Amino acid sequence: MTHRTRLVVLIAIIVLALGAAGGYGVWAYAQYQAESRAPSQVPVAASAPAGPVIFFRNTASGQGQGQVASVPAAAPQSPRTLTPQACDRVYAAAGERICLRTKLGLENTTDEQILDADWHPLRTRTLTGLPSRARLSADGQFAASTVFVSGHAYTGGFSTSTEISATGGESFGNLEDYTLEVPGATLTPQERNVWGVTFAKDGDTFYATVGSADRNWLVRGSIGKRMLTAIHAGVECPSLSPDGTRIAFKIKSPDPNLPQVRLLAVLELRTDQVTRLGEGRSVDDQAEWLDDSTLLYGMARGAPVGDSDIWSIPADGSGNPSLFIQHASSPSVLRP
Repeated sequence: MTHRTRLVVLIAIIVLALGAAGGYGVWAYAQYQAESRAPSQVPVAASAPAGPVIFFRNTASGQGQGQVASVPAAAPQSPRTLTPQACDRVYAAAGERICLRTKLGLENTTDEQILDADWHPLRTRTLTGLPSRARLSADGQFAASTVFVSGHAYTGGFSTSTEISATGGESFGNLEDYTLEVPGATLTPQERNVWGVTFAKDGDTFYATVGSADRNWLVRGSIGKRMLTAIHAGVECPSLSPDGTRIAFKIKSPDPNLPQVRLLAVLELRTDQVTRLGEGRSVDDQAEWLDDSTLLYGMARGAPVGDSDIWSIPADGSGNPSLFIQHASSPSVLRP
């Protein structure tokens, strides 16, 4: 076979491959459109719930899939109210909402939107990477977004980018560029990942995870000082309790044969005591506090891909997990 013949054959193969990919893309889009027009698998309410509510991403197939929904905190299994907003990660606090949504295109990017209580956009910016974590401070003044800039999960190598900003627009920068104090270690910004922000109520303090290679630390951060200080080792995806005394987090399994398994635990900040919770499955979520005694978190169903449920568990280690909201992810408790 001559060089010219080989080139023609190669071009033909590429054209056929692109054609097949294009045909699959058209078929997949048609399937998505058909599924999105199908009736919802879960009951839907006509009006928004009153009182404390839980916002979440609706993962049930049919109409409203991927949209933000809400249920009363006191009746999580009741029919859900759908909003017009579609998000991959969502969080609500005071009168503000944050929504991270994958932006379709040739590059992996995320639209970060800050919205008002009626889901009207206040500002939008594009982040480089795929949606991972989103948080607001309790007063709705600060927002934190984490995106994966390579890799899509915490298994294997990955890299994150986490930024804090005022919901009004001012940026407080990428947390990798903050001054970092870790006893016995010196890490350059290129050697660290920062993710999983959770805010205290003083308008300056936050907590996050700093990771480098196979080591992780819980850090206490200061927005004003642009500083991160390590206070406990082995903590991933912290979530501060409403009373500000405890951190829920993920910890590596003690079983050396399960290096990628992440289990739920709670850290008492005053005593540094860690309590393992009764969830034996690996959790790939940043837990949310329902109240000072109960945690919520998402767990993938496995099939269909993208579907999940929200589970609850006592935060003192005394009980087992319970199914809380079916076909849901990214829980956010909005308190009055």
